[in-house]
Amino acid sequence: MTTSRQLAWQGAFGGWAALLAGAILPMSLAPFHYYPLAVLSLLVLFLSWQGVSPRQALWRGTLFGTGMFGVGVSWVFVAIHVFGQASIVLAGLLTALFVVALGFMIGVLGWGLKRLTGPILSSKDFLILLPSSWLLFEWFKAWFLTGFPWLELGTGQIEGPLAGFIPLISVHGASWLVALTAGSLAIVFYQRKWLFLLLPAVIWGSAFSLQSVEWTKPIGEPVKAALIQGNVPQEIKWDPQQLRNTLQLYADLSRENWDADVIVWPENAATAFYHQIDEGYLEPLGREARSQNTDILVGLPVLDENGEDYYNSMVSLTETPVFYHKRHLVPFGDYVPFETLRGLIKFFDLPMSAFVPGASEQPQMMLAGHPVGVSICYEDAFSSEVRDTVPAATMLINATNNAWYGDSFAPHQHLQISRSRGLETGRPILRVTTNGISAFIDYKGVIQQQSPQFELAVLKGDIQPREGVTPYVRFGQWPLLISTLLLLTLWAYYQYFYRRNES
Repeated sequence: MTTSRQLAWQGAFGGWAALLAGAILPMSLAPFHYYPLAVLSLLVLFLSWQGVSPRQALWRGTLFGTGMFGVGVSWVFVAIHVFGQASIVLAGLLTALFVVALGFMIGVLGWGLKRLTGPILSSKDFLILLPSSWLLFEWFKAWFLTGFPWLELGTGQIEGPLAGFIPLISVHGASWLVALTAGSLAIVFYQRKWLFLLLPAVIWGSAFSLQSVEWTKPIGEPVKAALIQGNVPQEIKWDPQQLRNTLQLYADLSRENWDADVIVWPENAATAFYHQIDEGYLEPLGREARSQNTDILVGLPVLDENGEDYYNSMVSLTETPVFYHKRHLVPFGDYVPFETLRGLIKFFDLPMSAFVPGASEQPQMMLAGHPVGVSICYEDAFSSEVRDTVPAATMLINATNNAWYGDSFAPHQHLQISRSRGLETGRPILRVTTNGISAFIDYKGVIQQQSPQFELAVLKGDIQPREGVTPYVRFGQWPLLISTLLLLTLWAYYQYFYRRNES
């Protein structure tokens, strides 16, 4: 590395470059789909950590993360300000705190790495330590404080060649391959070791051939489905005066589609407790649907037998109703983590914001004669939780309410996440939302058709159930975890003997 190049990255340029690189990373994801930017963004971050102290790496990592989350999850502001009715100043402050907290995680990652390596990053650091550490960061982020698995690098790779690896090693594995590519390019940039270009070439080249592999196979006949997107405005959704109109809307749209085998409503489409509308509304509607050989899956809250707790649920209006209660709740949406916050601002007092999680083991739901895996809202962002529903399930259903985020990146990002779950599991997905984007997604994660946003819509089509398992479904994260631990052990072994010989 030349002195001038090193000095350039050690100065203010390195900090600004890290901030800008973080800000462009979300463009590798939906709705932009410029997936190569994930490699470029991470390459700049790795370069910015070369030749600096742990404190500088902390600062640059935080700048990178602030840019990344400041752009990528800017929709949090919409939820707090527009629908939480917080002032612009307060919503901006809460959003900024959230963004900086997430960004600081990457800063801490940089600080820890530089404490291990010293100022100069070696080829082994770029090739082993940094990619493995980024993978551990994504795993940690998806777990810490109930988890936030958003803006994972591998999700955007569903648009490119690395999609071929996703059924094998999941979205997290694709993230690791992105980081490995960035590390290889960093070695080329700093050390002019052109041979290291072979590694990305092999990875990305082999990914093309993997895309043609069929890990699962069709079972039975295609299922005709109808997804009901009611487009009831979030501002009036829970208004008691709106309930009758909402129930009539969904019933009428369902009756217009009795030719479907399955009709699916979105999350909390019916804004009343199950027991309040069962006898006079749900039971007659279910009976009518069964007379037409149609199964209906309805989203609504369900009161627990104890009369106090309630669930965010989906219920099939079959002869014996089967319930799925949401297991992974959204903080400040489904529930408020600290009850003492209630009353401070309206955002902490949203309607129906005291849900409790459902049991980890729940009855298998059958629709149109097929076992289905159901998830509600951002549960499908958690790869391992969707994996738990297969191989029993032959198709997946995600019911969600993206109305909280308005015309932002969030609905597009969530749709891309749903597509990744289809590719990981080799299962088609019915995705139904309150106001868009509803979609039919095939087992390769490809959108077959989708609804417009902010419009009443009924999406109709055929979905082909599938059986079998992808390598990811069979083995989970274990191959990736074991490989990462082995690589880090090799790196640590080398570091120990290298420093020992130096001394």
